[in-house]
Amino acid sequence: MPHSKMEWAPMDTMKSLRWFVRAVELGSLSAVAREAGTTQPTVSKAIAALEAELGVRLLARTTASLSPTTEGQRFHARAQALLADYGEAVRDVLGQQAAMRGLLRVNAPAALGQFHLNALVLEFLAAHAGMEIELILNDRMVDLVEEGVDVALRLGGPLPPDAVARHVAASPRWLVAAPAYLDRYRAPATPHDLARHNHVRFAWLAQGDDVTLTDGQDVVTVTTTSRYRVNHALAIRDSLAMGAGIGLCPAWLVQDLLAAGTLRRVLPRWRGETQQLHLLYPGRRYQPARARAFADFVGARLAALPGFEAASVLRPIPP
Repeated sequence: MPHSKMEWAPMDTMKSLRWFVRAVELGSLSAVAREAGTTQPTVSKAIAALEAELGVRLLARTTASLSPTTEGQRFHARAQALLADYGEAVRDVLGQQAAMRGLLRVNAPAALGQFHLNALVLEFLAAHAGMEIELILNDRMVDLVEEGVDVALRLGGPLPPDAVARHVAASPRWLVAAPAYLDRYRAPATPHDLARHNHVRFAWLAQGDDVTLTDGQDVVTVTTTSRYRVNHALAIRDSLAMGAGIGLCPAWLVQDLLAAGTLRRVLPRWRGETQQLHLLYPGRRYQPARARAFADFVGARLAALPGFEAASVLRPIPP
């Protein structure tokens, strides 16, 4: 790539570079257009102009797919580096506050979002007047690149192989029930006694009605009966508080109810598998300063909440 041409590139060339890089990452000009708030023909025309300026074909297009050519693959790596350097230069000239502007798309589990993250997002927005945040709450594993997500939070479960993950905190999982339930039905004395109790659990658990517990030495798996299964953690929390049965819940979800006496630990020597909290980023080299700042803020604040234990080693956010 001729440095003299790119070092003094006009803004339309920089925009074409960004769209080319995102086209390779998303695999679709339409996806780039949606992300940029423009039309697919506009994106296609800009990238075609970039190809004409360079005198090489960067993208191989068919009606069903889009992929970089051999030259496009080489150019993509250099363009990524150039855009990252340009972004750093802009932040250096304008200052950090100028970098804290624009839209940030955040994805998180529904219960965590409603219970904790919503308030933290509002606090972050109050401190950064130039920021906008779209908070998308659902419990499915989204494709961060395809859906344009800048930062995602994940509780437990396998992580996507193409995402960059940062371990933030962990939450122990405890058996809990309402005192009224435990007064009505004799509290279990051993893990095997759980088989005769109502087990309120999350719907679609891979292990079904099996509950696996450990006391730090022994591991026991008990098959329970679940007459009520629900796909929302806050509904499970409410149901347990109303005396619906016994549930295996992460501490962050029930810590306040335990402190208030609304719920009580069951078999306190035993616990389930610890629930891990991760921050995820799209698998690309450059992360906007606003995404890094938000991730630092929310990661530290969540790790300090009751029911969470901070990760022993926090990996830095990739530049």
